Amino acid sequence: MDHLWQAIRREGLDIVEWSDDGSLGQADTIVWRFDRHDNALKLGSQLIVREGQWAVFVNEGRITDSFGPGRHVLATRNLPILTSLLSLPFGGESPFKAEVYFVATHLFTDLKWGTRHPLIVRDPELGPVRLRGFGSFTLRVNDPSWLIREVTGNRGQVSLETLSDQLRNLIVSRLADALGKGNHSILDLAGRYDELARDLRLRLLEEVQELGLEIPSLLIENLTLPAEVEAALDRRSGRVISGEGPMVAAGETLSAGDGPPLRATGLGRLAPPLPPPLPAAPPASP
Repeated sequence: MDHLWQAIRREGLDIVEWSDDGSLGQADTIVWRFDRHDNALKLGSQLIVREGQWAVFVNEGRITDSFGPGRHVLATRNLPILTSLLSLPFGGESPFKAEVYFVATHLFTDLKWGTRHPLIVRDPELGPVRLRGFGSFTLRVNDPSWLIREVTGNRGQVSLETLSDQLRNLIVSRLADALGKGNHSILDLAGRYDELARDLRLRLLEEVQELGLEIPSLLIENLTLPAEVEAALDRRSGRVISGEGPMVAAGETLSAGDGPPLRATGLGRLAPPLPPPLPAAPPASP
């Protein structure tokens, strides 16, 4: 009979877990709070943390303990900080209050970024041009406790979209910095996407770490000029292929989208427009 009573007591203990299999619309959730009536848990409850998860205990806004993947029995010996704060008694199944946050630590892939508005970049050949860009990146939580402290606040759930929106803005802002400080022609950027992406990740590294996150990979898929500039370049490229002349004939102009049109030198290079002619000298007095 005593063994039966012990079995019934074990069945009545809490199971604290998060099944983020998408069945509850949580596939794109990074942080999820385990909700329990009055946040009351029991010593002896089982905490189940799956692969790709981390569990963080918070008491009165203070992070106390955290657990990696595995099955854990909540007891005074493995909740040392929380035990000291609450003066939990040893033994028994005493209730205690604490919030349990689960953090998804697996890799989130194929996240998209792009410019909502064109970036104004000064090209050494074309002058000021409007440039759009887009690509993809991956995201992972590398410090669950720091993420809870800096991002989650009192929210019971943090979605991937909430964080990726903030990261997209950072990516575009740092891309503008990188392009503005570079001294390469826009026409040569297609061969520098990997180099530019590495530079961009380094610029983002510290700011992303301040959120408890990391961006393991970032890709630049395309940087595009305004349609009218691309059309003008295509026409001139076609003339080069057909053998009709240089890419940009001497004396011709090409609009870069902003600023005055540019003229071409005899070598097919773009140069600033010629200054207006000087006024004629007045006739000599008799």
